Amino acid sequence: KQAEKAIHQKKEQSKTKCRKARRRHINLVAEFNRRQRKNIWLETHIWHAKRFHMVKKWGYCLGNSPTEKCYRACYRAMTKHCLLQDLSYYCCLELTGKENELLKQLTQICSIDTGLTFGEACCLSGRFEGSVNLYRADRYPEDMLGPVTFIWKPRDGSENRQLWIWMHPALKQDVLGELKAIFQCSEPEETYIPEPATTSVQEEKQMDVVLSVGKKRKKEDKEREKAVPVKKIIGDGTRDPFQSYTWISQTTGVVISDRSMEILRYRLIGPLSHSVLTETLKAASLQTV
Repeated sequence: KQAEKAIHQKKEQSKTKCRKARRRHINLVAEFNRRQRKNIWLETHIWHAKRFHMVKKWGYCLGNSPTEKCYRACYRAMTKHCLLQDLSYYCCLELTGKENELLKQLTQICSIDTGLTFGEACCLSGRFEGSVNLYRADRYPEDMLGPVTFIWKPRDGSENRQLWIWMHPALKQDVLGELKAIFQCSEPEETYIPEPATTSVQEEKQMDVVLSVGKKRKKEDKEREKAVPVKKIIGDGTRDPFQSYTWISQTTGVVISDRSMEILRYRLIGPLSHSVLTETLKAASLQTV
């Protein structure tokens, strides 16, 4: 009886893969995507995760405070060199339509008494970025939504213009609802549904070689089914991937698109910011057909 009891109490041998197998690229992609299901990672997440205390806010995983005392280094970079900040978690809404129609409706949610508006000449040309405080439609000075920044796409000769509005993720739902109301936009009938994850032929061959040569096995989920590494998560922390991300107005012809996490945004601070940009970005040659 004691022998049988000892057999039942014996712990099962761990089936966890060795570290070398876990660190394979194909396994890392699957693990990273699994960990992003609830909180989206920025493009610089790996770099920040090794150097910062991470917090989960607004559907994202963000760096809160550094693990080392680097305040003097950051201050030195801002005053003498260049400091880069990742602001990709800021949400971006794109408005497309006729310029007159856009300006006519946007006057309902802002006021000239607070400063610049969407129709300012320097901002309307697309050369400069502007900032404005948004309010509920025709509710100024009450019911303030919050501050946003915007930039117009330069004119290309057509009547339609593009306007990008950047806002904090905590303001996105309120601002989006107000924009849909003033432009009378309705949700499209068809919603975007991500395609099922598939692996390439080369990845499948690599997996077959691993299975045949060693004793490694594919990762299995709770149902003991073969799990395939999924593609990058579609959407952002404030939008479900199965929800619509484009709204069209039948009366004004304005299209509102949610471009969050599709356009990366970085902030450069310091006297050498311009030289860093000129050394990093190269102008493309214009090709005429």
